[in-house]
Amino acid sequence: MTHDASTPILSLRGVELRFVQPVDLAGRIANLLGAGLKTQVVHAVAGVDLDVMPGEVIGIVGESGCGKSTLGRIVSGILPPSAGELRYRGKPVQGLPGPERRAYELGVQMIFQDPYASLNPRMRVREIIGEAPVAHKLVAARDKADYVAGLMRQVGLDPGYAQRYPHQFSGGQRQRIGIARALALKPSVIVCDEAVAALDVSIQAQVLNLFERLRGELDLTYLFISHNLSVVSHISDRVAIMYLGRVVELAPTEEIFQRANHPYTQALLKELPTLTPGRRAYRPIKGELPSPLDPPTGCAFHPRCPQAMPRCKTERPLLRAIAPGHVSACHLNDEGAAPASASA
Repeated sequence: MTHDASTPILSLRGVELRFVQPVDLAGRIANLLGAGLKTQVVHAVAGVDLDVMPGEVIGIVGESGCGKSTLGRIVSGILPPSAGELRYRGKPVQGLPGPERRAYELGVQMIFQDPYASLNPRMRVREIIGEAPVAHKLVAARDKADYVAGLMRQVGLDPGYAQRYPHQFSGGQRQRIGIARALALKPSVIVCDEAVAALDVSIQAQVLNLFERLRGELDLTYLFISHNLSVVSHISDRVAIMYLGRVVELAPTEEIFQRANHPYTQALLKELPTLTPGRRAYRPIKGELPSPLDPPTGCAFHPRCPQAMPRCKTERPLLRAIAPGHVSACHLNDEGAAPASASA
């Protein structure tokens, strides 16, 4: 398949997702007594712009609670955005006519983090993998067994195990079943939500190699969500760093690791283990991720940033280009005093 390099397969503009918890009956009664309870709004994703080109792998990295998994669910159609626009192959997803909407829904699939919770324990593997393609008429019912067997071979499983239940497999094997289930609908894009986080390190390497092989064989595009920069470095073409619902830095993988610009990215890289001999001072990022119920004003990272300025507390920095293909949201770039390289 030939890719149109000029048209993103996925495009996000100003995508937001807010979870609203209104005051319940008990709260309203309490308010009559002066409790002062208010509707709670969680800003899970707070305005993301991102283009994903056909055939590439974009790593989405950040601490737990930064919104990366929520963003993956928006991209895969599980959660509708509260604001902004998501485009698939150049067309807005919202309002797509029936056949094109179906092409998007089948064309973007998701692999979940927990291989123990994401598979129905009451279904045999042949049904877990084969049910959806038959339901969507991608495969005739009479051909399901052969189709499932082919997918199992493709992900490194013995087709003879198709009669088994999920509890009869190891964690790595279960994740391969989840991969086969995603592939069964012949997608163009796969969202991998912490797809190797629950696996042993040796199994992680095998599954990452499987992702690489499938990418070449099936011409796949990946959105690879992870909290582990080391894992992302092995598979991604570009890396987006998220903090409290926003992308704060985006660049090619090598650029991120060699010339990280945003103080948050630098702090993440400094926490990575290295093979360099000698002692190294370990300085974790101070403080905790702020609550999305009450995000800080200005730059969300300023309460934890060692280089914060007064401006950072009041004015939110916007993503802007600092090098070809490299964007960052930091006021230090405007001051002509860019942060020191993370590799220094």
